[in-house]
Amino acid sequence: MDSSSTPVNWETLDALVIEFAKSENLIEDSSPVSSPSSSSASSSSLSSVSSSTYQSRLLIRQIRRLIVLGDIDSAIDLLRVHAPFILDDHRLLFLLHKQKFIELLRKGTTEDRAAAMSCLRTGLAPCALDAYPEAYEEFKHVLLAFIYDKNDKTSPVADEWSEKKRFDIAGLMSSVLRAQLHAYDPVFSMAVRYLISIHKGFCLRQGISSPISDLTERLLLEERDPAAKPQESLYEAPPFDEVDVQALAHAVELTRQGAVDSLRFAKGDLVQAFQNELCRMKLDVTVLDDLVHEYCIYRGIVDSSYAYGISSDIECGSIKQGAEISGDISQLAFSIEADADMICPQTIDTEDRYPYETTSNHEDCSTSGTNQTGMSKVLQRNRGKGIAKRNKRKRWRGRQEDIEITPEVISGGCKQDFSTVMAPSSPYTSKLKQEKSFALDSASNLESRYEIVLRLKELASKGMAAEVVEEINVIDPNFFAQNSLLLFQLKQLEFLKLVRTGDHSSALKIASTTLGPLGARDPTLLKPLKETLMTLLRPNEMISGDDSALYAIATSLQVAIGRRLGIEEPRLMKILRTTLHTHNEWFKLQMCKDVFEGLLRIDSLKDISSTSLLADSASKAIADTCARDSSQVTVSSSMTKEDSNSPAQVSSKDVLCEESAIIKVMEFLALPRADAIHLLVQYNGNAETVIQQIFS
Repeated sequence: MDSSSTPVNWETLDALVIEFAKSENLIEDSSPVSSPSSSSASSSSLSSVSSSTYQSRLLIRQIRRLIVLGDIDSAIDLLRVHAPFILDDHRLLFLLHKQKFIELLRKGTTEDRAAAMSCLRTGLAPCALDAYPEAYEEFKHVLLAFIYDKNDKTSPVADEWSEKKRFDIAGLMSSVLRAQLHAYDPVFSMAVRYLISIHKGFCLRQGISSPISDLTERLLLEERDPAAKPQESLYEAPPFDEVDVQALAHAVELTRQGAVDSLRFAKGDLVQAFQNELCRMKLDVTVLDDLVHEYCIYRGIVDSSYAYGISSDIECGSIKQGAEISGDISQLAFSIEADADMICPQTIDTEDRYPYETTSNHEDCSTSGTNQTGMSKVLQRNRGKGIAKRNKRKRWRGRQEDIEITPEVISGGCKQDFSTVMAPSSPYTSKLKQEKSFALDSASNLESRYEIVLRLKELASKGMAAEVVEEINVIDPNFFAQNSLLLFQLKQLEFLKLVRTGDHSSALKIASTTLGPLGARDPTLLKPLKETLMTLLRPNEMISGDDSALYAIATSLQVAIGRRLGIEEPRLMKILRTTLHTHNEWFKLQMCKDVFEGLLRIDSLKDISSTSLLADSASKAIADTCARDSSQVTVSSSMTKEDSNSPAQVSSKDVLCEESAIIKVMEFLALPRADAIHLLVQYNGNAETVIQQIFS
């Protein structure tokens, strides 16, 4: 799977990451998030909502953890204060009381058994009468816990004793609370879930291995929270549009009945049902925070002055790899974990967690070809500006989940464990040992290189191509010999800047001395070279001051020069490139557009149309992205997208399949969209014929 050339709108990703970090209170910054112009109004409003529901999301996590710890009383107390409507639902209240009964018996003391009996009389039995039809039978069944030991795995109530019940109830409560409080995760978090889910499904169905499986398996877990079920009064809801049902079922891998139940619970709102189902997917927030932090440091979003010297080896007192550190940093690059206390055990292999990192100082991170004197000059020249720029960066504070709750809410038996789970240590709270001064010196070296890379990225994003080329030649005279494409882009940018100011003679000089020879050596550059020269004839029509184009070039430059200086690009970049590539491929197979991509800003992440002139030569895969506009848009009754001008799904036999026929075959035969289309093609697009042939 070659996804390295998949274009990504990094400006949009920066905005999504910043919005996520602010929404989850991971950074100390109160300024508003500036959404890119390509974001839709609906997705912008979604971002503001996710930010304003931080306290609700935090409350849900608290209640989840209390239930997982078996402290049902504390969870009920929190619900009574913050979400009393949950306790009005006797279905949920019955489950809580039943689990409370089990937890009291689990403690085993005489007092607790007496409390369990009181729970039966005052709480569990009354709820069992009207919770749901099977509740009374479940009530009688759970009474067997009085006579069967909790360690008896063969008892009729072994399932009731299982601690897995805690996780199931905690997940169900989270699903209901999230939907009722509209406390959905930030857009970025949901987009990551969705893209990875599609990526996993695509790789499985196509029988190919994922190049990012080491990350995706840790990030998106297989299990999901239980689905929130609609109350019986909602079972008579009007029938839903089958387009909605099929879109939801295939987007989040539900059965048709599961999709119908989800829509019932959301009262027919496809967007809400989609978000409910998406947030059921369990994401390891520790891993996600780590990836986001790594990306923010790389992009210069957060201050990194104290982050580089920290690695799992140093924190754990191991110098297995640290002893090899020299002036050329290899192992300290991005050796940053979201929670140092959680990763310190030496049973964790650093290479397993960071498969892309080098194991020797003389591999990919080598900077032997760079001019150390030139690097020093560049650093000295820009020292004042760099300090001013750093002072404007945000400060990473990490995930703090110790929100204020009254002390009496937490019962004494679980208070210590609860505080441990609720307030994980900050990623960088541990003090570095003084004897590791060599590592700090190396980290300082790495930090200097970061500042150089970020400075070059900043110059490129401002269109200062001549200055970029000059500084890179000072640092590494051989860089552009190995990166001729970047040199072409930068000189192309300089050419356009001169044309825009009316200095045509200087522009032609650049074209003849640099662009022309580069085009002669690489035929793929001839087309963009011709288009560049055409701007001499129509300077007023050319791309002028295009920030997106500059951003794309600046990012490409950052990755290339960073690697040359021993700085690998963050893993989040690799995840986005790969998952966006499989998202494209998956919906090509489905022969339709993704009706949810606008909601999650996936369309904005793919939107590179504004960089057509400057970035055409940056990636040979750009033309492939146009194919995503060639298929028909599935129109939902709840989410409407404009249809493209291209024809609908067309087979090799030029058979046009109507959307109603596709949906009918998908519904009756429970088939994926692509399989339904292939069957329709064989029978001239007639759904009735397909169904008759299958059942005959």
